[in-house]
Amino acid sequence: MNHAHDHASDGQAEILDLDAEVLAEHTASITAWLPLQADPRHIVDLGCGTGAGTFALLDRFPDAHVTAVDASAEHLQRLRSKACSRGVQERVRTVQADLDEAAWPDLGSPDLVWASASMHHMAHPDRALRAVHEMLVPGGLFAVVELAGHPRFLPEDAPEDRPGLEERVHGEADRLQAEHMPHRGADWGPLLTTAGFTVEGERVMAVNTEGTHAEGTHTEAIGRYALGVLQRIRTAVADTLTPEDLAALDRLLDTGSAHSILRRDDLTVRTERTVWAARRT
Repeated sequence: MNHAHDHASDGQAEILDLDAEVLAEHTASITAWLPLQADPRHIVDLGCGTGAGTFALLDRFPDAHVTAVDASAEHLQRLRSKACSRGVQERVRTVQADLDEAAWPDLGSPDLVWASASMHHMAHPDRALRAVHEMLVPGGLFAVVELAGHPRFLPEDAPEDRPGLEERVHGEADRLQAEHMPHRGADWGPLLTTAGFTVEGERVMAVNTEGTHAEGTHTEAIGRYALGVLQRIRTAVADTLTPEDLAALDRLLDTGSAHSILRRDDLTVRTERTVWAARRT
């Protein structure tokens, strides 16, 4: 469901896998921050994608089992095969469901619900928040994690022939997204309160992988992640960019070119994640 309305595709699944790999330490720090009263035993991961949150939570809480929910059968298939390769398949149940449907499947009574980059895709988030509130055990926690837009990868003065290209591309993408995804970038605090939750913590966490690219494999993963994200954005913004910017973007995306983003050694991942921890009191 992390992009429920995109058709599930290999490209999308690969981006989610790379996102999980590149931001793994960051996700672990979020799970460590959660103001839990006791270790959860049953966790629901709403809009689990290919499992970034699911596996971070399984690692953090070795006695817990996770119900992983997503609209995409392909994402869930990938998640199951990862669970098998890690030997944790006994601790994971997958449920295919569109969370915009009025009636949700029975997901049990979790003591922790996790929703990362999935709430802003919902057509009726208020209804979804109430459903989570009813499902949680009293005293249970709902963790909502949202990214501030797409991550940035290039230095500000890049590429040499069109400095500032990435900001202009993101500006167009954000404008287009705002039109059909009004809840992107929303402040979930008041919405959670209205749904009956007590918001116990809100934290903005900066993501910046600068300094980590001494590990060559990480650099390679960041390059493929940047390529995937910018390819997706290009599809959306191709008609609204200037011809010069579009040509410069295409040079970055041309993996056979000397200007390819995969050949750069100065990429970082820069974004912010906001986390809301809300309790059913």
